[in-house]
Parts: sequence; structure tokens; C-alpha cells
Amino acid sequence: MSVKPEAASALFAGPFALATLSAQDGPAFPALVTADAHVLDLRAAFGDEHLTVRGLLDDWDTALSRLTALAEDGGRERTPLTDFRVHAPVEPRQVFQSGANYRQHVIDLHVAHRDPADERPEAERRAEAAEIMDRRAADDLPYVFIGLPSAVTGPYDDVVLPAWAEKPDWELELAVVIGRPAHRVSVDEALDHVAGYTIANDLTDRATVFRRDMPQIGTDWLRSKNAPGFTPLGPWIVPTASIADTGDLRLTLKLNGETMQDESTKDMLFGVARMVAYASQSARLLPGDLVLTGSPAGNGMHWGRLLRDGDVMDAAITGLGAQRTRCVAETS
Repeated sequence: MSVKPEAASALFAGPFALATLSAQDGPAFPALVTADAHVLDLRAAFGDEHLTVRGLLDDWDTALSRLTALAEDGGRERTPLTDFRVHAPVEPRQVFQSGANYRQHVIDLHVAHRDPADERPEAERRAEAAEIMDRRAADDLPYVFIGLPSAVTGPYDDVVLPAWAEKPDWELELAVVIGRPAHRVSVDEALDHVAGYTIANDLTDRATVFRRDMPQIGTDWLRSKNAPGFTPLGPWIVPTASIADTGDLRLTLKLNGETMQDESTKDMLFGVARMVAYASQSARLLPGDLVLTGSPAGNGMHWGRLLRDGDVMDAAITGLGAQRTRCVAETS
């Protein structure tokens, strides 16, 4: 779908962002989107008909300088954003996902996923989880696992709920977009490797998170998180210079107009720099890769209300815009 006119009044922080768009029945192309909701086709501006957003990120130092100049050039003809369909802003090579990174969210999950044999009062179990979270923040490491790029879809696309998914849940997350290769970088160096930020809704089927056939194996992230379309992404990549403090962004998710998640990134146990640095100790992060930073409190498991056919999710993060996705039950 094309961007809604009412969403164009406050697209994002800063003078410009990167997007992947397409005209009706046309190919997707990389675009510079201005704060006043107009579009510049970057294929023409860069003289490369095969250019992609990931191609720009592959040479981010050069691209950023040119993009800044293009955004400031008022003489170039631009097209209204409403003429285009908005796709996921980038096709990542790798997706690094984070779990258990918002203090209150993990406490809620600790209570929701209790062992049936644990008959302690909820207050006692919450206190135990809070102590664990505080200890993790001080002494422990982030929890990062791998997602599939094939799960990524656009910020306004329908989300198909697989017939086998018994408890599909939402998970709004701040997504970090890598702009320079990062391998074994320090926390102090990590942000130098980040191009910008976008919005991800990292859907999870709660019923398949843990293996029932062999509980000793633990979590099954392939099954629970990687169905096609389970990671709505975008709408834009907002450059790092436009986001003053990733430690104080508001994440809000509404389900059919009712607020379910409303939290600040202040509640994160591990911030962006620590997350990127940690992932880079094991893997080589590449331009265009995503590092998802975890989801705050207010998921469906907390509310006792999971996703159903026809549900509409509206998700927003300070300075990064908003996405709207509708849930559709799988029909075959």
C-alpha cells in the first residue's frame, strides 16, 4: 500500500530518511524521503539504475555525504510520497534478534511462562524475576540469536498468521541498521558502525518458543519467529545523526486502536552500543544487517490476548515514523 496522507505530517526526525519504494506495477527503488513527504529517486541521482538501499549502505561514508547534499538541494524536482508503495527499507543479509532485554517485559514473561508446579504467589515470582534482571544488567551479557531475512516484510503489508501458529504475539522493537562492517568492536566503537534506525515488529508464536517434544533442547526460534512476513520493517531508515539519544525513545503499539505497548528504551537492560558490540564478538556484522534490540512490556501474553484474523497493529517509535499492519489468517 502507499503511505497514508495522514501519516505524512510527522514522518521522522531530521531532514531526510532512506526508503525502498515502488510506483504502481513498477520495480522497487531506493529513495531519499524528505521531512515534507517528498521523494527523490536515488537511481537517477546516483546514476545507477541497479542501485539499492543496501548498495548505499555498502559504501555508507560516501553515500551519507551525497545524501545530505541531495536533501539540501532545493532545486531538484521531487514527487509526493503518496504516489508510491512503501516496502521494507532494506533487504538485510543477516538479522540479529535480541531477547530478554526490557526489564519489565522479562518480568511479565517470567510470570506468564511459570512452571505449572510453581505454586508461589505472583508477587514472589515477580520479585525473583526483578532480582534476576538487575543482576543481568550489572554482570551478564545480552541474549542474541539469529533471524531470517525471509521473514522481513513491508511496514504496511498484511501479516499472514500461519494456521499452525496457536499464539501469535506482537513485539515492537527498535532496529539498528549497520552501515560499516563490524567485527569484534568495543562498546565505545560500536555506534561508529551504525548507519541508522528503523522500526521492527518481531512477531512470535508463543506456543512454539519452547520445544515440547524435547524440553532439554530449549528454545525453537526458527519455528516461533521466522514465518514469512513475521518481521514487518520500516517504513524508513533514519540516519544516526537525526536520533539524539537511543536511550530515551518511546515505543508504542496499538491493537485495533487500544494501546498495548507504551514504554521507553530507558527500560532496556543493554543499550544499542552494547548490543552491537556483543553481536560483533561472534559474528561479522555487514552493511544492511539488522540488530533488533528487544521488545518492551505489553505483549499479548501479558494481556491474555493474542493476534487474530482482522487485527490491526499500529506501531511507532519516536523519530522513526509509524507502521500499520493487518493480520490475515492463512487460508490454505
